[in-house]
Amino acid sequence: MAFDLIEARAEDAGLSAAGLDVVDAGLQDLIDKGELAGAVTLVARHGRVARRSVLGRDNIETGKPLKEDTIFRIYSMTKPVTAVAMMVLWDQGLWKPEDPIAKFLPAFANARVMDGLDADGAPKTVPADHQPTVGELMTHTAGFSYGFTEDPLGPLYTIDQLYKAAEIWTGGSLAAFAERLGPLPLAYQPGTKWLYSLSMDIQGAIIEALTGERLADFMRTRIFEPLGMVDTGFWVRPEKRERLAVLYRFSGKRGLVAMERPPMLGDNLSDPAVPSGGGGLVSTLDDYARFAQMLLNKGELGGTRALSPEAVALMSSNHLSEALINGGFGVGHQQIRPGFGYGYNCAVFTDPEKAGQPVGKGTFQWDGAAGTWFWVDPANDLIFVGMIQRLSQVPDHVNPQHLTQKLLAGAIIPGG
Repeated sequence: MAFDLIEARAEDAGLSAAGLDVVDAGLQDLIDKGELAGAVTLVARHGRVARRSVLGRDNIETGKPLKEDTIFRIYSMTKPVTAVAMMVLWDQGLWKPEDPIAKFLPAFANARVMDGLDADGAPKTVPADHQPTVGELMTHTAGFSYGFTEDPLGPLYTIDQLYKAAEIWTGGSLAAFAERLGPLPLAYQPGTKWLYSLSMDIQGAIIEALTGERLADFMRTRIFEPLGMVDTGFWVRPEKRERLAVLYRFSGKRGLVAMERPPMLGDNLSDPAVPSGGGGLVSTLDDYARFAQMLLNKGELGGTRALSPEAVALMSSNHLSEALINGGFGVGHQQIRPGFGYGYNCAVFTDPEKAGQPVGKGTFQWDGAAGTWFWVDPANDLIFVGMIQRLSQVPDHVNPQHLTQKLLAGAIIPGG
């Protein structure tokens, strides 16, 4: 096996150049339709980079093109990175999936669960059936919400209002974040539902508690520097700001509209006091490809071992019960369903045919709020990384991850 990424002809990597042209054409079509400003992608097979594509623009108004080293806000593609940080500590024997969260963050002891409202409209709670565990935290099944709900009729509105009233993000540290969040009620009994949540931010607090280091420093010294991820972090230094992609949103009347300031998690221009393990990182095409290739290589890249093979296997295996898989859960384009479960901070294809995507069994993936996406396909010994800059999904637009998975399937040379 190749343990570092090397450049190669498409056919030498077991991929058809003509098939990769079709993938590029599919993304170019979305750019031509005005759905995307641009896209940069990388596909590698057998450790060989078969294609880097740079399509479209960074800045629509000025015509500035995207580049291979453009820096993107990857938002929730931070989550798999946080999983790797957690698995580094799992390799050291510092936590087990069955451990209660409160073992590391005492504020989460004596967990209670939301049970409606009393006659005065105040929240009622009942004791949790069991203390939520780290394994549940890693799988979005521990009972937390994300705090984003604005609809007063929404089922999570009361919980999310409690999050806001507690000002969980304003304490100046992840330790303070945990102290403020811990006493608040859970949204459901642990293990009974799958709900997209700030679980990965709680993981960040656990990492700091276990190591005595800032999350940003731990990721830098244990993941980014060893793997050669030179442009990945929680903020963009002044000398690199020219490379930070313009962020767009889509307006039904105006099309792609540049955003003066990101609506969440700060502007990525200064070192955050409370780094978000759920969505705070910026990265580049090549940096994230190195991260993905490390996972494909079962924890090693270029002679550097970041994780044990056992840690990668645990992270990339489905941990949801059949009941949860059939429960209608999911977020955005990542909908849990038969054949498509969830590992640690990433989704996993257990049966691609049932799930309706032409990828190899065991493929794991995730995406980000600004449209970035990636997948690791061990069965085909393949990684794919895509970076775009459009915040939030648009219901009638093509999802680039689904599109590229379908098109790339036609580029894989059987036995190649």
